Amino acid sequence: MRVLAITTVRNEAPFILEWIAYHQHIGVTDFLIYSNDCEDGTDALLDRLDDLGHITHVRNHSRGKKTVQWRALSKARQHPLTKQADWIYVADVDEFLCVHVGDGRICDLIAACPEVYGFSISWRMFGNNGVVAFEDRPVLEQFTQAAPEALLWPWRAVQYKSLYRNDRRYDRLGVHRPRVRDGASPVLWVDGNGEPLQHLPGTVIPSDQPRYRLAQINHYALGAMENFLVKISRGRPNHTSEPIELSYWTDRNFNSVEDKTIQKHQSAVVSGINDLRKDPELDRLHVAGVVWRRAKIAALMQESDSFYMLARLLQMQSTGVLPMSLQKKLFRQLMHVRGLQAARKDQPDKAD
Repeated sequence: MRVLAITTVRNEAPFILEWIAYHQHIGVTDFLIYSNDCEDGTDALLDRLDDLGHITHVRNHSRGKKTVQWRALSKARQHPLTKQADWIYVADVDEFLCVHVGDGRICDLIAACPEVYGFSISWRMFGNNGVVAFEDRPVLEQFTQAAPEALLWPWRAVQYKSLYRNDRRYDRLGVHRPRVRDGASPVLWVDGNGEPLQHLPGTVIPSDQPRYRLAQINHYALGAMENFLVKISRGRPNHTSEPIELSYWTDRNFNSVEDKTIQKHQSAVVSGINDLRKDPELDRLHVAGVVWRRAKIAALMQESDSFYMLARLLQMQSTGVLPMSLQKKLFRQLMHVRGLQAARKDQPDKAD
């Protein structure tokens, strides 16, 4: 069984090896990675991983009308690895598929629901844990505090990513889920509990119940406070006009419960990282990426906006979990507002 992971990256050199080692361990067989505008040597590190046969790396320019992420997914649709894959998983390098059944591997997840064509698995947001300084240590070790199993608001904290069969019913890859061809017959998809899903027009599964019986996507969107400054300077991959601000932090900094489930794989992941770093050139490129990031953080701390951002992060508490009744009320209001906005767009302009 060939499982393909597709991702896009920019300036992520310190985190690549852990993400590769983890997903190799749980059953990803092929990696198709697109990079753009790298300043920290991420592209060179990926070239070396490609040379060693661990991944396939494609450079993806940032020019054109589409964002770099959508441009990469358009290219990936036609790539031979995509056509050869049995299952496809589109994710970012701060997202780790955590399987709760069996031995915690992808084959165990599929075996739990062998008839399904796809899994839409909700994020479980992992907060900052109060970590200030960037360290060259595995993310899975550093960040163990997360959102509760039942969460509906803020909606950005419980979006989903998908693992799905490669099938002709889909005519385009998607950030969250592939697009179904017009007229294609429906097939069975399930959520992270293994429950059947109806058509999902958005990127959130609207549930007020626990979400993760079979699997979850551990989303380490924030990391250390110093890393967050670098993330702000880089910007969003698919919403380039939207800056990353304190609202991004507030929507994701959940430290409500401890979740170390993924650490059952930790010894294997560390071993995998060490094996990769036995290659002298790969080790050198990883270290160079770490050095670049520390220099970038030092430079950002000389800027007023970055300095004040770090000071505000130090002052802020973890994001609170609202009563579920209030979460549901806020979500319903959001759907109402979006409905009004959509109706306005559908109305023809009236002549004066």
